[in-house]
Amino acid sequence: MIEHPTRPLDARAVGADLRRVDGVEKVTGRASYAVEHGAGDDVADPLHLWLVTSTIAKGRVVDVDGSAATAHPGVVAVIDHTSAPRLVDTSNGELAILQDDAVAFRGQIVALVLAETSEAAREGAALVHARYRAEAHEAELREDNATYKPEVVNPSMDTDTDEGDVDAALGEADVVVAQTYRTPYEHNNPLEPHATVARWGEDGGRPTLSMFDSTQGVHGVVQAIAPMLGLEPDQVRVRAPYVGGGFGSKGEAHAHVIATALAARTTGGRPVTLAVTRQQMFSLTGYRTATLSHVRLGARLDGTLTAVEHAVQEQTSAIREFAEQTASPSRMMYAAPNRRTSHRLAQLDVAVPSWMRAPGEMPGMYAQETAMDELAAAVGVDPIELRERNEPQVDPETGKPFHDRRLVECLHRGADRFGWDRRRPAPRSTVDGDWWVGTGVASATYPAMRSPGNAARVRALDGGRYAVAIGAVDIGTGARTVLTQIAADALGVGTDAIELAIADSSLPPASVAGGSSGTSSWGTAIVAAAQQFREDHGDAPDAGVETTASAAANPATEEYAFHSFGAVFAEARVHRWTGEVRVPRMLGVYSVGRIVNPTTARSQLLGGLVMGLSAALFEESYRDSRFGHVVTQDLATYHVASHADVLGIEAEWLEESDEVFTPMGSRGIGEIGIVGTAAAVANATFHATGVRVRDLPLTADHFVQ
Repeated sequence: MIEHPTRPLDARAVGADLRRVDGVEKVTGRASYAVEHGAGDDVADPLHLWLVTSTIAKGRVVDVDGSAATAHPGVVAVIDHTSAPRLVDTSNGELAILQDDAVAFRGQIVALVLAETSEAAREGAALVHARYRAEAHEAELREDNATYKPEVVNPSMDTDTDEGDVDAALGEADVVVAQTYRTPYEHNNPLEPHATVARWGEDGGRPTLSMFDSTQGVHGVVQAIAPMLGLEPDQVRVRAPYVGGGFGSKGEAHAHVIATALAARTTGGRPVTLAVTRQQMFSLTGYRTATLSHVRLGARLDGTLTAVEHAVQEQTSAIREFAEQTASPSRMMYAAPNRRTSHRLAQLDVAVPSWMRAPGEMPGMYAQETAMDELAAAVGVDPIELRERNEPQVDPETGKPFHDRRLVECLHRGADRFGWDRRRPAPRSTVDGDWWVGTGVASATYPAMRSPGNAARVRALDGGRYAVAIGAVDIGTGARTVLTQIAADALGVGTDAIELAIADSSLPPASVAGGSSGTSSWGTAIVAAAQQFREDHGDAPDAGVETTASAAANPATEEYAFHSFGAVFAEARVHRWTGEVRVPRMLGVYSVGRIVNPTTARSQLLGGLVMGLSAALFEESYRDSRFGHVVTQDLATYHVASHADVLGIEAEWLEESDEVFTPMGSRGIGEIGIVGTAAAVANATFHATGVRVRDLPLTADHFVQ
């Protein structure tokens, strides 16, 4: 594989408002999502799969009686741990299903029902009777049980950091803020549920597995399941041409993917299709862990920080560890000579937590930015001025200079736009009829990341056209569109001369659509391949010639700390008698490098702000620790912001281009919009009412006096 050092683009298409290239297919219904593929995609006459899940939180399956199910019309088979195909690798406890009788959490897959129709499969699943031998379980996150230290936190960060003498600095500080902030369990709930189609075949005497999957990374699915099934990666093909959202939950394969593959292995080559139900998604497809953040800030009388401590407690699963990097933003956000962060986990008998939009940064910045607002109130300094006074000269975590840290500009521009100068400093000083009115601000940040291992292929076609291929997945963010723009500029042609192929593991490798790294990683690989192609074949190549290349490592990452920054402003109105909270105005201002496509970028930033608003006011998955399951397992009881809740909301960005980070000048934008947003709303409710709420969501009962 050729590794090509990239040069900055001559941006023409990049930065333009190109309409979504897949827009027509989506609005006319011609876009096929995972379980919508038919005979034309080699998914003819599929069997339908339904999952039977455990009703205990821990124990053993005594037996599974599927006789009533197999007698039901249309049911073909019931598969349990005694009859499921054996896996070669069972090291991933989340994916190694139906290999023994152990039950590790409520909602775990204990049987599979195959039928001719989805209705028959569902009825058959209801007729399966499983008997259990229950064991004592633990499913509650408490301060006294989150005590074990993971080796690393997501993705591979240090678990703890310690610089200076935090305890001594806190003891000598003029002002100390010491509080605990709590965020609840949250579930991603993309519009398209998790879904998979699988079909086994044969090629040259070797078994093959072909899948359509609603995933954020086709290559990641192959890497996860191929060794478990005893296959080489080239024996597995995964496609995801259209995906209806993910928010992180589709960033890695979950148990339903293996379930579909195992079921399909028993059908003699007949395809199997599975759509996970909304209720099952609350136990099988990941979620954000609840967090307890113990924050201590020490400062001088003018608000200058002398010490920062952020100690996090959260939970993982007994069958597989996931440790969220909740304290990571506190390591680099503000200057303080003494800093300490830590993460401790409770290992519970529950489903495995996973990525949810801005994992770590979202709950961590809620805690930090609320604490900063408390410090501003304690020292009598404007919240924006306080943040400006604590601006670091270099990255406090690494000691490297920041590249384009423009947080203060975001704060000032947002303040001008939001009318911050009209704000009365004292809380509970503005009332409009029966509503207390306040405003709040919070900083936002997210690391700029480029994932390794990405490559792209460029092939010349007739008529000055080019076929560009990379195995990236567009989960609805507009990746197809922006990669078309990037490819056009890299090849020096118009966007209508680009035929882009994505979302197929048979294409050159691409990293997951996650970590706000997709456009940076995939776009840079496309630029590298295009620039290498032009060096190899010139600007008037013969049809059929092609080049595959990846981008060389960026040496600037060793020299600079790359992050994006932003400022979120919110106005909150709290009803004096009922405690109801409304947010009529929100504004986010961001420094995220060059914007590749203003329309798709604005959509991403607004979506993040709405999701942050939703987390602030509504979202909470309630787990009943007595039984180990999430009670709020549908969208009737798990509340999210609706149209009536989202009023005046705006997002904008600073004009800039970070060509040191990517040849396009862009950095990631997918997650920064949710970061800091809940804190801005919480800080606004404090300014409105004088009541400081440290636990999300900000429900009405907190404000009723």
